[in-house]
Amino acid sequence: MQKRMGEAVARVARKVNDTVENKTDSLDLANCKLMTFPVGIYKAMRSVTEGIHCISLANNELKSLTSRFVTTFSQLRELNLAGNYLHRLPEEVTSLLHLRAINLSRNRFRRFPEPLAAVTTLETIDLEENEITEVPVEKLASMASLRSLNLRENPVGPEVRLLVRPLVPFDLLLSPEKPIPEA
Repeated sequence: MQKRMGEAVARVARKVNDTVENKTDSLDLANCKLMTFPVGIYKAMRSVTEGIHCISLANNELKSLTSRFVTTFSQLRELNLAGNYLHRLPEEVTSLLHLRAINLSRNRFRRFPEPLAAVTTLETIDLEENEITEVPVEKLASMASLRSLNLRENPVGPEVRLLVRPLVPFDLLLSPEKPIPEA
């Protein structure tokens, strides 16, 4: 067990070092078994955080995202948090003024993450395979940049199914309605 943990830590450190040394604009920490975002990364990356535009933390074991993460990586354009255990986002997400795409599929959201509605630059929101039943229809309709909202495999209410063009200027992806069994 400790050997595997050591290997996982070494893999994360390698990926962080590659990003810092090569001054790339992305950080890929997908599939690293992270339960939290390692605090040491903030210090290790402080010289390049402004240049990071894309982060993948997909397929980890994250239960929350901290406000420090959001404020540190303020220039993000893409954020992939698919396949974690998230159920809410910090309010500071609204400060991501360049965020164009966020993938929150395969998490534990029961409601649409309200802070996202205030991110005016968002073009793509992927919330497939969550437990979302409620969606702020009016707020979504006013998101001028939104092009695609994926709510497939969510038990959304019937009011969401009524969102059709020209009411919303984006593609709304839903699972087909299940037929009502006859008595």
